[in-house]
Amino acid sequence: MALTLYVDTDRWRAHQLSVIQQYPGIVPVCKGNGYGFGHERLADEATRFGSDILAVGTTYEAARMKDFFGGDLLVLTPFRKDEEPVPLPDRAIRSVSSVEGVGLMRGARVVIEVMSSMKRHGVTEEDLPKLHAAIDEVRLEGFAIHLPLDRTDGSDAVDEVINWMDRLRAARLPLDTMFVSHLGPDEFARLQQQFPRTNFRARIGTRLWLGDHTATEYRGSILDVTRVTKADRFGYRQQRAPGDGWLVVVAGGTSHGVGLESPKAMAGMTSRAKGVARAGLATVNRHLSPYLWGGKQRWFAEPPHMQVSILFVPADAPEPKVGEELTAQLRHTTTMVDRTVDR
Repeated sequence: MALTLYVDTDRWRAHQLSVIQQYPGIVPVCKGNGYGFGHERLADEATRFGSDILAVGTTYEAARMKDFFGGDLLVLTPFRKDEEPVPLPDRAIRSVSSVEGVGLMRGARVVIEVMSSMKRHGVTEEDLPKLHAAIDEVRLEGFAIHLPLDRTDGSDAVDEVINWMDRLRAARLPLDTMFVSHLGPDEFARLQQQFPRTNFRARIGTRLWLGDHTATEYRGSILDVTRVTKADRFGYRQQRAPGDGWLVVVAGGTSHGVGLESPKAMAGMTSRAKGVARAGLATVNRHLSPYLWGGKQRWFAEPPHMQVSILFVPADAPEPKVGEELTAQLRHTTTMVDRTVDR
């Protein structure tokens, strides 16, 4: 019995097609845990819809993916001079975010990242005059800009790209190809219209693989059910049951990513109030699980174990049975499933 990712394959692929049509020349991204589907599965999908390139996060991912995908592999993490050498085929393209880095990549295929309002990494406007000599020593595949998801200052994403296009043009640098991230389809179309001689390529992961939430569903199998009465002791720490009901052992623990949560950016009083409430409950060992039963999200009876979780289901809920499955609300990018089932 397992933690399973169920995929409505026809619906999932129909969504992929809609995104591909909105972003001609799309660069599908496959990094981390493969957005919950795994690297090999996404490489197969990219091959199926005819992509000539696949973006990965690191050189280590590129080394693994070269056996699954036959096209070009764009490594998104920028080259660093002191990085561990990883053997890669000539179809690997390295991102570079400094003039020094370009100079050290002699003969290699490179994409040069420019510094966006993300302020994460990239060459600056002051660096551009120094790039002329450097790019003569590499096989330049284009420039790239990685944009923020939210623009709380009211600025326009397209304007930011245009400003960089103008800087590159003023520096007489080639504008044949520009890789972009986090643009809506209308924004992407505006750029194509304004710069018809430039090939814009959108690097997209989340929108492509996870944009239709109804196409996928996580479920954990019930492995054991034990009836308890209020104040019965149980578990590793011998806590007391909060009431009459059942202790339900369900597939999915910390090794799957269950109970692990990345920090959230909170905006507005409502989300902050919820955060305070969750923190208050945690101080008395009350943690809401991602599992649903009887139409409600159920509480962890104790912190998740490595491969299973124990939930408390109160007596007023439907009685759980071994072999049934609980739907789980899990984050794709932090979840590792036992199996994936297409339906």
